[in-house]
Amino acid sequence: MNSEPLRFDNRLIQDLPGDEETGPRVRDVRGAVWSAVMPTPVAAPTLLAYSPELAAQLGWGPDLLESADFARVFGGNALYEGMQPWAANYGGHQFGHWAGQLGDGRAISLGELLAPDGLRWELQLKGAGRTPYSRGADGRAVLRSSIREFLCSEAMHHLGVPTTRALSLVGTGESVVRDMFYDGHPAAEPGAVVCRVAPSFLRFGSFELPASRGDSALLRQLVDFCIARDFPELADAGAERHAQWFAQVCERTAVLVAHWMRVGFVHGVMNTDNLSILGLTIDYGPYGWVDDYDPDWTPNTTDAQGRRYRFGTQPQVAYWNLTRLAQALAPLFDDVAPLHAGLARFQAVHARCERDDTAAKLGLDACRDADDLALMADWLQILHDGEMDMTLAFRGLIDFDPQAPDVAVLEEAFYSADRRASVLPALQGWLQAYAQRLQSDRLDPSQRRQRMGAANPVYVLRNWLAQEAIELAEQGDLSGVHALQDVLRRPYEVQPGREHYAGKRPEWARDKAGCSMLSCSS
Repeated sequence: MNSEPLRFDNRLIQDLPGDEETGPRVRDVRGAVWSAVMPTPVAAPTLLAYSPELAAQLGWGPDLLESADFARVFGGNALYEGMQPWAANYGGHQFGHWAGQLGDGRAISLGELLAPDGLRWELQLKGAGRTPYSRGADGRAVLRSSIREFLCSEAMHHLGVPTTRALSLVGTGESVVRDMFYDGHPAAEPGAVVCRVAPSFLRFGSFELPASRGDSALLRQLVDFCIARDFPELADAGAERHAQWFAQVCERTAVLVAHWMRVGFVHGVMNTDNLSILGLTIDYGPYGWVDDYDPDWTPNTTDAQGRRYRFGTQPQVAYWNLTRLAQALAPLFDDVAPLHAGLARFQAVHARCERDDTAAKLGLDACRDADDLALMADWLQILHDGEMDMTLAFRGLIDFDPQAPDVAVLEEAFYSADRRASVLPALQGWLQAYAQRLQSDRLDPSQRRQRMGAANPVYVLRNWLAQEAIELAEQGDLSGVHALQDVLRRPYEVQPGREHYAGKRPEWARDKAGCSMLSCSS
C-alpha cells in the first residue's frame, strides 16, 4: 500500500545474515541475526493513543496518524512501502542463568525509518503475532501491559531517562487469554499492539548468542555492524574500535542505571536480553516506581523470592550483565585488558553519576566529599526506616528552610504514623546536619530550589495510577490514559488541579494486583 513518502533503508537486514526460512514456524535459528516474518492481522485495528512529540520527530503529522491506514499498519494488517518485517535472533541470561536462544517472541520490526532530520529509527510492533522465537506462546499482548509500556516509554523520555520510545497504542478488537499470575486462573483480556521506536533494538543478548555457539565470525560481523551504524563516531578508531565501543556501552549503561536510581524506577527483569546496547531503557514489563523507599522492593512476582532485580541492586546487576557481555566479546580480543578497562569505566562513571545526583537531589553545589555521600545515605536510611514516599520526600525537601529546620515540609511523605514517630529523632538530627551543610554551600536558596526541582520529579508513573487508567480503558474509556500521558509530559512542574497524580499510594493499592506486584504476563 502507498502512503506519504517514507524512507526506509532497513540496514540491519541488508547488511547482516538472515534466516534462510521465512515465516513463524518455531525453530532453532543459527548463523543468522534475523528472521523474515509478517505480522499476523487483527480483527479491528483501532488507534487508541499516540505520541505527537515522537511523531513530529519522525516527520509525521496528525493527518497520517489519525488515518485508517495508520491503524492498519501499526495494528499489523498492512505495510507502508519500504517496510520489510523481521524478528531478531538473540539469547540471554535470565535470572542469572544462560537461557540459550530467545529472540523476538512477540515483537516484529517493520523497518528502519530515515527521518527528515537524518536520524534513524527502527519501528517495532510488540504484540503483532507469532515469530520463529515465540516458543509456545501466541505472540500477542494484552491491553493492560501495552498501556503500561506506551505510557512508561514516553514518561521516561520526559523525565530525561534514556529510553526506547512508544509511537502508538492500537487496539486489536480481539481477546487474548492470559494467566496473569500463573496461578491457574486464565482469563480473556482485550488485545493491543504498541509500536516501539529506537535507533536500535540490539541488546547484550544479541552478542551473547553467537558467542555461545562459537560463531566468532558472526559475532565480529555483528559488532562491526553495530559500530558502523550506531556508533559512527568510532568508525575511524581502527584496531581500537572494539575496545572503545565496549567502553562506550559500559559508560552508557552506567548513566542509564544512575537515572533509574535517581527517579526511583525499578526495571523488574534485568536479564541480559533486556539491556540495550545503546544504554536505553528497553522492554517495559513488570516495572514499577518505588513508593515508600525500599531498596529491597521488586515489582516482579517471578522475582519475589530471590529479589535479584530489586531496586537497590540494579547497579550491581548491570555490572554483572556487562561482565557477561565482556565474556561473550572475549574472542574478538587478543588481550582481555580492554574489557576489564571497560568494566572499570562502568564503575567510575556510575560513581560520578551517584555524586552528581547526590548534589542535584539535595540541592548542593557539588558532592564535595565522602561526608556528602554519607549525608545522602543517612537520608535514604531514614526514608526506609520511616516508610516515607521517595518522590514526595525529595520534593518536600525543596521547601526546607535551613534557617528554621522543620519536619512539617515532609509530613505528606509518611505512610505510617507509627513509623513516623520511630524515626522522628533521627530525622530531626538529619535535618540539622543538612541545614548546616546548606549554610556552607555556594548555591543561594533560589539556585538550590531550582537545582532540586530539575532533579526530583513531581509526577512519576506510579503503578496504581497506571492501574486506574487500565481499568477505565478495559471498559472502553481512554480518558485515563490520555490524562496520564498529558501529566507525565511535564514531570518536574507542579500542575495545579492535578494533585491526584502527585499523591502517595492509597491504601487500597498496597496489595492490589497490578499495583504492588506484576508478572511478566503480557
